[in-house]
Amino acid sequence: MKKIGVISGLFIAVIAVFILINKLHYPSLPIDDISSKEAIDKLKESDSEIAEIAVEGNSIWYITSSENKGISIADENLKQMVVSNGWEFKQKDGGGMFFEKDGEKLIATTQMWTKNYVLVKISSKLK
Repeated sequence: MKKIGVISGLFIAVIAVFILINKLHYPSLPIDDISSKEAIDKLKESDSEIAEIAVEGNSIWYITSSENKGISIADENLKQMVVSNGWEFKQKDGGGMFFEKDGEKLIATTQMWTKNYVLVKISSKLK
C-alpha cells in the first residue's frame, strides 16, 4: 500500500513540475503562433522593457511586465517605445493609447494578461 502512495506522490510531483516549467498555469494568449512560455522567455531575454512576440496580419503583439504595480508601468514602457519611433503621444482612453505622426494616427491597445504581464497590440504602422 505504501508503494502506491509513493508512486502516486511522485507522479503528482512530476506533473506539477512539468506544469510550472512549461508555464501551463498561465492563461492562453490571444495569439495562436506562440505559447505562454515562449512569450515570457522572449521578454526575459530582451534588453528592453517591452518585447515583440508575434506579428498577426496588420498587428504586432508585444509583452511587457507590470512588475506587480498594475498597468501604469506597462503604459509607460509602451509610451517610451512608441515615442522613440517618432510618434507623439496624444491620450489614453481605457485600454487604448493614441499616438500621431505626420497626420497619421496609431492606436495601441493594452490588456492585463496576468498580474505580472501586460499584452500590447499595435498596428504595423509603428515600424
